Amino acid sequence: MFAASLALQPALAWRIAPAASQAPFSCTVLADAASGQAPAREGHCDERVTPASTFNIVVALMGYDSGILRDQHAPVLPFKAGYPAYIPSWRAATDPAGWLQNSVLWYAQQVTRQLGAARFQQYVQRFGYGNQDLAGEPGQDNGLTQSWVGSSLRISPLEQVAFLRKVARRELPLSAHAYAMTESIMPRQTLANGWEVHGKTGTASALLPDGSEDGTRQYGWYVGWASKGQRTVVFARLVLDARQEVAMGGARAREALLRELPARLDAL
Repeated sequence: MFAASLALQPALAWRIAPAASQAPFSCTVLADAASGQAPAREGHCDERVTPASTFNIVVALMGYDSGILRDQHAPVLPFKAGYPAYIPSWRAATDPAGWLQNSVLWYAQQVTRQLGAARFQQYVQRFGYGNQDLAGEPGQDNGLTQSWVGSSLRISPLEQVAFLRKVARRELPLSAHAYAMTESIMPRQTLANGWEVHGKTGTASALLPDGSEDGTRQYGWYVGWASKGQRTVVFARLVLDARQEVAMGGARAREALLRELPARLDAL
């Protein structure tokens, strides 16, 4: 349902500042989690953009490490009037598994509110995540709940892969529980060749030079890792292309990469 028509829910296209390149582009990065060797690095991979809903991976790690989140189904938080409610699945009580599956913005915002600005900033700095800028929108004092939603926080595909390597290798200063629970609630699927993929989408709409929303172009993220036996490969796909009414950019990026992943992974 979350990948439903963006045209019906335009507010789901998180706004970001004008990118350095407004021409359509794509990037695909795959890297061996153990060695860091990158058998695939294709396209425009060093431009920072909003992480959008891919940042939910970070919020989950912080939430479980701090004890705000407990397991796959606790805490269940109630939906309240005034919360973002762009699609029906967001207008209901939600647990951690449902949050990641449906990218429920208000659930992530409740976690970061409980963390508080100081701990939130400390985690992001320890993670070395993107530009580490949690200021939010200028003059709005909303970094605690909006910095990753088309605002000040930005990350490139190469930086996403570097961060995910740390997650896969458990190199971040986090509890074992935080790693295990975050992995357990990540959307997953098993490919025909036996690789298990954990991945998170994100969708963002760029702004035109005058600050208005670009109604023609859309960013789509798909990031995560694929594992088989003792091998883990981390990946990031970012696409800036024409907005489509049938599916969000993140869903399109996911489906395109999943079609390619079996052959790419078999070739490693």
